[in-house]
Amino acid sequence: MVKVNLSNTFICLIVLFFALSMRVSGQNSTLKGVVKDVDGIPLIGVNVVEKGTTNGTVTDIDGNFSINVKTHSTVIFTYIGFAEQELVWDGNSVMNVVLREDSELLDEVVVVGYGTQRKVNLTGAVSQVSNEVLENRPAPNLTRLLQGTLPNLNIRMSDGSPTRTADYNIRGITSIGAGGSALVLIDGVEGDPNLLNPNDIESVSILKDASSAAIYGSRAAFGVVLITTKSAQEGKPKVNLNISQSFNKRTIDPGLVTNGYQWAKNFDDAFYAWYDYITHPISVNSIFPFSLEYLDRLKEHDENPDLPEVVFNEQLNRYEYFGNTDWFDVLYKDVMPATDVALNVAGGTRNTNFYISGRYYHQDGIFNNSSDNYDRFNVRAKGEVKANDWLTFQDNFDISTYTYSYPLLPNGDAGIWRYFAVQGFPMTVLKNPDGTYTHNTAYTMASFVEGNSKSEQRNFYVRNTAAVIAEPIKDLLQLKADITFSKKWDKDKRWNNFINYSNAPGEINRYGNSRLRQFNDETTYWVSNLTANVNKTFKESHTVNMLAGLNIEKNRLEKLNTDRDVLLVESKPDYNLLDGLNYRITGGGNDWAYVGLFYRLNYNYLNKYLIELNGRYDGSSKFPITQQWGFFPSVSAGWNVTEETFMKNIQHGLDHLKLRASYGSLGNGNVAPYRFLETMSVSKTGVILGGVQPGYTSMPSVIPDGLTWERATTFDVGADVILLDNRLSLTYDWYNRKTTDMFTAGPPLPNVFGATVPYGNYADLSTKGWEFTLSWKDQFMLGGKPFRYGFTGSLWDSKSFITKFNSPLDESGNPIKLINSHYVGKQMGEIWGFETLGLFTSEEEVAKHADQSYLRNSNSNKWLPGDLKFADLNNDDVINQGNNTLDNPGDRKIIGNDSPRYQFGFTLSGNWNGFGVSAFFQGIGKRDWYFAPEADLFYGPYNRPYGFQPVKLYEDMWSEDNPNGYFPRYRGYTALGTNRSLGAPQTRYLQDASYIRLKNLMVDYTLPKQLVDNMKISSAQVFISGQNILTFSGIFKHTDSFDPEVIENPLGEMTNSHGQGDAYPMLKTWTIGLNLTF
Repeated sequence: MVKVNLSNTFICLIVLFFALSMRVSGQNSTLKGVVKDVDGIPLIGVNVVEKGTTNGTVTDIDGNFSINVKTHSTVIFTYIGFAEQELVWDGNSVMNVVLREDSELLDEVVVVGYGTQRKVNLTGAVSQVSNEVLENRPAPNLTRLLQGTLPNLNIRMSDGSPTRTADYNIRGITSIGAGGSALVLIDGVEGDPNLLNPNDIESVSILKDASSAAIYGSRAAFGVVLITTKSAQEGKPKVNLNISQSFNKRTIDPGLVTNGYQWAKNFDDAFYAWYDYITHPISVNSIFPFSLEYLDRLKEHDENPDLPEVVFNEQLNRYEYFGNTDWFDVLYKDVMPATDVALNVAGGTRNTNFYISGRYYHQDGIFNNSSDNYDRFNVRAKGEVKANDWLTFQDNFDISTYTYSYPLLPNGDAGIWRYFAVQGFPMTVLKNPDGTYTHNTAYTMASFVEGNSKSEQRNFYVRNTAAVIAEPIKDLLQLKADITFSKKWDKDKRWNNFINYSNAPGEINRYGNSRLRQFNDETTYWVSNLTANVNKTFKESHTVNMLAGLNIEKNRLEKLNTDRDVLLVESKPDYNLLDGLNYRITGGGNDWAYVGLFYRLNYNYLNKYLIELNGRYDGSSKFPITQQWGFFPSVSAGWNVTEETFMKNIQHGLDHLKLRASYGSLGNGNVAPYRFLETMSVSKTGVILGGVQPGYTSMPSVIPDGLTWERATTFDVGADVILLDNRLSLTYDWYNRKTTDMFTAGPPLPNVFGATVPYGNYADLSTKGWEFTLSWKDQFMLGGKPFRYGFTGSLWDSKSFITKFNSPLDESGNPIKLINSHYVGKQMGEIWGFETLGLFTSEEEVAKHADQSYLRNSNSNKWLPGDLKFADLNNDDVINQGNNTLDNPGDRKIIGNDSPRYQFGFTLSGNWNGFGVSAFFQGIGKRDWYFAPEADLFYGPYNRPYGFQPVKLYEDMWSEDNPNGYFPRYRGYTALGTNRSLGAPQTRYLQDASYIRLKNLMVDYTLPKQLVDNMKISSAQVFISGQNILTFSGIFKHTDSFDPEVIENPLGEMTNSHGQGDAYPMLKTWTIGLNLTF
């Protein structure tokens, strides 16, 4: 039904578009005038347009203009940096127009902790974006849309799954101990941004320094993200309807060898080379029989496509396969549609208002069989009632729910990408001639086709915030109290069933297991805030604002997990229909609570000198009684230089200059709730005795000697500049953050200690960084209409160093700085590796070079021309890693750093005559990357000879005919581990993982008001947008199998399995949509 409505609407839009060219004729006269600013200075280049037409002109160097318009028509005057003005011409008089400077940038209100402030008066480091960055960008969750939109808000998505979330990192690494994400508050209450309806968002602010975030105390060590949802405005009710249809494709389609014979030949060559050209394989990964005779038959079938793909070999009594199967083509759909429908109704009077919204989002899954469909529903209702002039009641109710169905393999939860790497051979096919599954597909595609192994995830979330606001003394004292209750149910039902397969006619085998599991998490959260705010101006010069409050939070997580085997009816996974003896029921969960007293004091003298004091006294149940409380203060100051008298004589150009600085500390209480207690776990053994699994109780854990808050202390200096009549705005911040008492493992203890070393506050970290934001907006006349264009961009960077660490000590009491651990002076993200000199060119060169036997290169460790040659950095004639310490690293050195550097996001936009276009780019300017050994899509057969075979790899490989190839002599298993010649990190294969991505491209058209008025519509807009549609990256130089955002170490779950890149693909999206307001 939606498709029909969309089609009819777009037909109407086409008709209206052509009607746009029709103009009503009338008697025109010449209007003349002059445009000046408030100081009487003529303005050149002011756009003068007759409203509702394309008729327009611009003022000359003296501010004069002349235009033919109809009498009593409305004339619009627009000029960048000045407020737009509309005047009606009476047909006789000359127009003398005075434009006033637009104070929008200075008067912008920014959401801060427990309130708002004018941007011009901010003294802390705060950034904010409006809902414009989210508009017309359908997505399964908000997190994906915020990536790159705010300076130093670092969001890394590990894959393209619709349920994938990410940590909100602000200003780089804060802790190597407790870790954690920024505190995310939704309308002032902690919440999950991924459960929000993006259409409900009004603004998103991030509090980056200690001054702006200190009011949240121990919860704010990683920064604070403040999300504000839309509220109703006084006036006639309005209805907004947003409909869009999207079409998703994978951003990366790996180019792999899919010809059965060529793949098998490559496999044999890689295996044969590892075994020093002595032994050929007798199977492919122990499952698929292999021989040179079979390879000859494969070649015969390859040369004669008319021969069958499957043949029963009577002599061997098994099927033989001669396919050319592209398993990714079998697995994936080409295009996956998605539908997004959102509706909101808002309105109100002076005493009451309301905002009600709803959203349905559906995304088709990527798989051809048993596809992973995703459905989300959101409902929000906000209302406000003013009982009288000083008392207001508010309520904010939110429901979010989603379901996600995901196919599983028959043996458990492993990702299918890993099984394709080790069992997805192109020679195999899906089914035998008799319709049974082949042995290899029992490991891969069979359960997807059968649909008998699945995960069904269901999430239901409800939250309500009730508030009362009292203003007993008008414009002086405001009191506010709110209480929030939220409940979240996460349920995941997973079942696996056996897959039957056959190796010969009449023979049936099975693989997998029969099992039902259910994971149930129930989270209950209470929070209440009480605040009092006093605002007073003395003698028209001194303004003081004081805020004090109390915050109480309590959270309870309850878990119930069940597991039993032997499903009696595989299509009905229910515990009433299981008959297995092996079952398990586990529970658990945790409780924690916070209480905090906080304050904020602002002083403003004539908008020139600004001072802000913040502080919070926090208590947490996660620490022992002696360490439960912490005080986290901050101070900041600002100087609005342009408000000084001596600045008044400066010529136009500098509209605003503010210098600011802040210093303060924040706590990090992000530790497990019971870390300071001696806990014991109860479980079952993995051994069956007497037909049952006996239970056991583990030894109590060792507790640390004292456990307290990590503390992050930050010094920040910044400047805000507005220039050229508000056309250009600049913001710069530099910061130095020191995190002390980080939560890490204690000093090593003797093995006879008999327990895990307890964690404690043993390490410190220093992070220095900067961020820069530039915005430009201007306009010029085009075809008698103003063309408005703009640029907004941010660039940021940071580096982190370990300044204290509890390294083990040598006999002299000096710290042993282990390279594979942390140590004082270490820069976070360091990559240690060997220096590659190139490839050996002769056996004589091999014989004369240093001993490289530390690194395995073949089964008997023989080195030949084409193999890797490493530098002997310590000149001991042996290539090794020494004793793995900073003092003796052997022949290794720091070869790179995988921390993202010079991250950026910028938007180009333009608008003319109802047409709009914008392009949002996001990326990383510098990042080194070394693929881990299990990155099978990069190393291909170098990792395992039976793994993926990237075409690009074979195009740039060493051979006698290509001695300058990028990859070395073709050998299997040389990248199987870091102790092997190719798997060992080294300079030659260090990758450039920087990238720039066209994150969003949007073209929209807003129909003229006089046209939509006839349709009883307030406004109508049609748009086309694309997301992730274009990417440039240095990583593409040597591989086309990776999205630069999906290279991280895998999470080891259903949608993100084993090797780097073995994950749910990132998606590119094209969308067509319609926005209507009634």
